[in-house]
Amino acid sequence: MLKKYLTLAGKLCAAFVVLCLSLWGVGALWFQAAPALAVVWGAASMVALVLWWWRRSARVLLPWLAAVVLMMGWWSTIKPSHERVWADDVAHMVTGRVQGSVVTLDQVRNFDWRSDTDYTQRWEQRQYDLSQLQSVDVALSYWMGPAIAHTLVSFGFADGRYLTFSIEIRKERGESFDAIAGFFKRFETVLIAADERDILRVRTNVRGEDMYLYRLKMPPEVMRSLFLSYLDEGALLKREPRFYNTLIANCTTIVFEMARRIDPGLPLDWRLLASGYLDRYLFDIGALAGQGGFDSLRQQAHITGKARVAGSAKDFSHRVRY
Repeated sequence: MLKKYLTLAGKLCAAFVVLCLSLWGVGALWFQAAPALAVVWGAASMVALVLWWWRRSARVLLPWLAAVVLMMGWWSTIKPSHERVWADDVAHMVTGRVQGSVVTLDQVRNFDWRSDTDYTQRWEQRQYDLSQLQSVDVALSYWMGPAIAHTLVSFGFADGRYLTFSIEIRKERGESFDAIAGFFKRFETVLIAADERDILRVRTNVRGEDMYLYRLKMPPEVMRSLFLSYLDEGALLKREPRFYNTLIANCTTIVFEMARRIDPGLPLDWRLLASGYLDRYLFDIGALAGQGGFDSLRQQAHITGKARVAGSAKDFSHRVRY
């Protein structure tokens, strides 16, 4: 009897693996080849699974397994690239040079957004003195329910300027984000450096997202290290294009890996994947500045209303904070 149950359990596990590979194949073909091929593959996989279960012979799966091997070979040939027709807001990737404490950044985005399709493009060269770096804030912009937020990190300087870094999908012209497609090599990764009046305002005022802005507790030397880590990440992406992955290589996990290189003791946590709860994770590890409990800090951090009132004001960054 025990042997019978163990055999059944093993077969169920094998069937689960077959099902997972079948679903992966559907996604791969749907987003990288043609939806019709994905449908054919899904149907053929289900037929193979039913025949295997009915005939109780693994040999009926051999043609299907051969197809999986061929598909994985094809999958390995799909490589990321910098040579595509990119959407305007991700057309350029930030690069920088450091001389002493002064950083010169090329391709800092400073768009004037009137709508998501009507805007004035500006890509600027800017200089920042890291000895004048005073603050680091993390912004969470909610665009799909409470569990999913886009993570941005903003650096404040003594002269009142704020520079925001954002890890984003690099959309081609006419594309839009698709979380499922993000599992299947559909988008490359880009690092954008932008003025807050651009990159925060477009999310709150143009795209209708809900945003929270938290000040981080961070010594000056760590602030500088994090800023320079972004430059290193940008240089690496410039040399070696990478695919964005919705789960393991996204706007939050990449920043976490950068921060962990500075502080290896940062704990792993499920909220790094459910980025909408990242603020609670930061509170629990003592990384949020301010007085009071988490609910009080979250209420203070809610800037959506302030951003919409501030509009395109020159002192946008000041108005959303005070």
